[in-house]
Amino acid sequence: MISRLGLWIARVFRGVVPDPFVIAVLLTVLTAALAVAFGDWGGRSVPERGAALLDSWRGGSGLWKLMDFAMKMCLILVTGHALADATVVRRGLRKLAGVPRTTAGAAAMVGFAACVCAVVNWGLGLIAGAILAREVGRAFRSRGQAVHYPLIVAAGYTGLMVWHGGLSGSAPLSMTSKVEAAKVLPASAMAGLGDVPVPLSASLFSGMNLVVTGGLLVIVPVMLALLAPKRAEDCASPPVGLDLAAGDEDGREAGPSTVPDRLERSALVMLLLALPLAAATWRFVQQRSLMEFGLNEFIAAMLMAGLVLHGSLRSYGKSAEEAAKGCAGIILQFPLYAGIMAMMEASGLARMMAEAIASAGGARLTPVLTFVAAAVTNLFVPSGGGQWAVQGPIALQSGMAAGVPMGKMVMSVAYGDQLTNMLQPFWALPLLAITGAKARDIVGYCAVVMVAGGVWIGVWLVLM
Repeated sequence: MISRLGLWIARVFRGVVPDPFVIAVLLTVLTAALAVAFGDWGGRSVPERGAALLDSWRGGSGLWKLMDFAMKMCLILVTGHALADATVVRRGLRKLAGVPRTTAGAAAMVGFAACVCAVVNWGLGLIAGAILAREVGRAFRSRGQAVHYPLIVAAGYTGLMVWHGGLSGSAPLSMTSKVEAAKVLPASAMAGLGDVPVPLSASLFSGMNLVVTGGLLVIVPVMLALLAPKRAEDCASPPVGLDLAAGDEDGREAGPSTVPDRLERSALVMLLLALPLAAATWRFVQQRSLMEFGLNEFIAAMLMAGLVLHGSLRSYGKSAEEAAKGCAGIILQFPLYAGIMAMMEASGLARMMAEAIASAGGARLTPVLTFVAAAVTNLFVPSGGGQWAVQGPIALQSGMAAGVPMGKMVMSVAYGDQLTNMLQPFWALPLLAITGAKARDIVGYCAVVMVAGGVWIGVWLVLM
């Protein structure tokens, strides 16, 4: 049944959902059309409305507003990927892969490890989950044991269902500073906010998020274990080519022969950057508070940790170069998300949608409605940072109108964004490349885990 579900969902996505870049363009056109037709224009003619939208779209607060934010999203991906690619981390994952002896145990272990890593950094969770899933497949094959590899790969992807409630959450981290929040939110949503609009104590470290994210760390492995086939003949083996690259990641390079080589591989030169980063991060915590930790501080900490684990600028640079390939979508799409946000603000569409959600849901249901809307939106805007740019202003304004705390509204968007990653193949591409699996092999299992996680999140959004 799960296999058939996976094939059906994969067919739907291939036949209906275009490339995310195409979707971003179509959403831009749709927003412009809705803004002209239904915006609050005070009697202006259609040509005047179009001119106003163009002015908002191309201005400094339009297409280019998220340039700084987009760079930070790229750095979160790159630093997390590079950290997972450090030799010491890969060796640790390889040893861990040899522990489980059954498909159920392996799926639960991979899922738990991927989720824990994703709570630290979503890029780390994605790449570490992929490497661990691949190594589990290799370990079982080397022992001559049957394992259902598609489920193991799906487990490696489940970290993307918990990441936005973790330390790299784009929405919560962008709201710890008024300067950072202003890069995403329109001026109308910034009115009355203090220097720390939403401290982490009201979002990531709130009681609600600790319950929700902590619960997901249990629910995900349990669901994965329950999905494991009982009979060996029902298991799908890892692809044959999976063993070809076994053990090649830690190959030794020839010793340095020139002064530039020695500098690139020198641990001392690496420390010249890592130590100031560590000192600056520690000083921020001492002078301010861990609850005010923002995107800048998080990226600095991840960069420092990656440099230390790699041991040299050369090793870190190679990993970062490979990781940067995954940034193309962010670079191309974020200007369009900024343009969408500008047009919605200029036309009053964002305010009108916020008021409609608040009046329909009230204080109790507005977070749940926002969560559902975010889950649907994520299928079309697969970047957490991009989605926050588009939906954040609506969510915060609807929360203010309904009397819902801002921290809860931030997390409502975050939970919806992470949930439907299980159906969105955009971020699965690096995992599929590492594991040799196909999207259709894993999406059915991810969908079942998603349903269980969605029920858990929805319940606590209502109760807390």
